[in-house]
Amino acid sequence: MTDQLVTTPFGAETTAAEVLAGIDLTGLRAVVTGGASGIGRETARALAAAGAEVTIGVRDLVAGARAAEEIALADGSGTVHAATLDLADPASVRAFAEAWRGPLHVLVLNAGVMAPPLQRTKEGWELQFATNHLGHFALATGLHGALSAARGARVVVVSSVGHVNGDVLFDDINFEQHPYDPWAAYSQSKTANVLFAVEASRRWASDLIAVNALNPGRITTTRLGRHIGDISNSPSSFEATSTDVSWKNIGQGAATSVLLAASPLTERVTGRYFEDCNEAGPHRPGVRRGVAAHAMDPRSAARLWQTSVAMLATATTARHRPA
Repeated sequence: MTDQLVTTPFGAETTAAEVLAGIDLTGLRAVVTGGASGIGRETARALAAAGAEVTIGVRDLVAGARAAEEIALADGSGTVHAATLDLADPASVRAFAEAWRGPLHVLVLNAGVMAPPLQRTKEGWELQFATNHLGHFALATGLHGALSAARGARVVVVSSVGHVNGDVLFDDINFEQHPYDPWAAYSQSKTANVLFAVEASRRWASDLIAVNALNPGRITTTRLGRHIGDISNSPSSFEATSTDVSWKNIGQGAATSVLLAASPLTERVTGRYFEDCNEAGPHRPGVRRGVAAHAMDPRSAARLWQTSVAMLATATTARHRPA
């Protein structure tokens, strides 16, 4: 792999089904978080339709099992399971990882929350950072052995163009001193997603685990925006000259995730940030595209890794402390 940007024949209007057309994923095992709805569900559907065995991680197991059955029936190629996973609860993440058996070829870290009113987990962590980054960090590191066993696994981290708006607030990650701003909290969690990919790709290169982050575009019909009102009437901006993030339907929104998860075009690509099915260039002020320098900073990536380990260790210690 060179420093040249990775390009593909696909673009903003490509669908997940088109990315995987003609590709056989029989024998591949995948986990997709947030796979019961939105682009997570479409990611799971596209992988299963190509023959993969897919497990969707869900908070509501009844709804998740129903979604898994519907996904499997829609195409009838791969197998789809549902398993309980609450990313904001370290015990739930630990249980999911410990229950996994055998190799894992693809891990799509897709679930997320965007701009809610201030909420904290029982550990006192700000919800967006806890869900969007810390839960996924715990899941990926907990499944590291299974990913390593696959000898060529891929980890796909769904970030957002929102990462360009802010870095990780290392001095106040949980907004205990700063006034809570839902968008600042969202931005730091999405920056954290990219930083995780940067550091994990470095640490896990010898395990043949590729880790990449992406901006899926702005999807008009998912529950992610439930805290900010209806965005479905906003205009599309697929034009090549547009400086805005691409507006997409669900099939288009899952395409970049699927590209990084299973396409031969991105085999051995790691530590990169993609949008519209191609590697993104550097972000430029005033343009809602590209990857911000602060999200690719290897020093910040290493610092975030250590910070995340320390936070999770505190939660584990508290769990085992005598009453």
